[in-house]
Amino acid sequence: MVNHLFINYAHRGASEYYPENTLSAFYAGVEMGANGVETDIHRTKDGVLVLFHDDDIARVTNGTGQVSDYTYSQLLELDVHNAAKTRTDKICTFQDFLKYFGDKDLVFAIELKQDGVEKETIDMLEACHMRERTILTSFNFESLKNAKAYAPQYRVGYLYKDDEPDPVGKMRAIGGEELCPIASSLTPELTRQFHEMGFSVRAWGIYNEELMRHVYRCGADGMTVNFPDKLTQYLKEQQG
Repeated sequence: MVNHLFINYAHRGASEYYPENTLSAFYAGVEMGANGVETDIHRTKDGVLVLFHDDDIARVTNGTGQVSDYTYSQLLELDVHNAAKTRTDKICTFQDFLKYFGDKDLVFAIELKQDGVEKETIDMLEACHMRERTILTSFNFESLKNAKAYAPQYRVGYLYKDDEPDPVGKMRAIGGEELCPIASSLTPELTRQFHEMGFSVRAWGIYNEELMRHVYRCGADGMTVNFPDKLTQYLKEQQG
């Protein structure tokens, strides 16, 4: 049985409808009932932390090249579009994101996408008193290791793929708190095992409503979804 604290993380905001990782996407996600927000940290050429998922900017902007090839002012000249190319917005700094969302009653999953951003990311979170509401995540275990070494009081979650040989051992070695398997591999048995080991469980890779329902039925503690409105409605149906 999933408890009422299940976290509906708006994945890069309401990214099925709005330009991902932009202020408009995050505002929309909250309006759709998300009680969590997931975003990604990259560093620009001039050292500004920005919210962006890919190393390369071509998929979601009208530009080309790497995030780190541009200064932030140069990135502001580009438009970020949604998948349907019906809406546009601008790349957002982490500082601005914290300004507008840091005081909201949300859980924040902050994914470290680039080596060396751990310290500054944590320092900015600390300045906004967000320690208790934040979990730092990454597919790069070294980023989590570095984050724990710098600020052991921060919770970390390991995003791992099916070919990862020992996610449990790695997380135990650094005192990590959350395991994040891909949704299609999650089972009730795996969730129960992780819970018994003391880990919380959050799934990623939820690309349709069938997987969304599957993750909930497996007993996970939360999931990242591009369509938080659909998960909000489903949770209402399940939880009365």
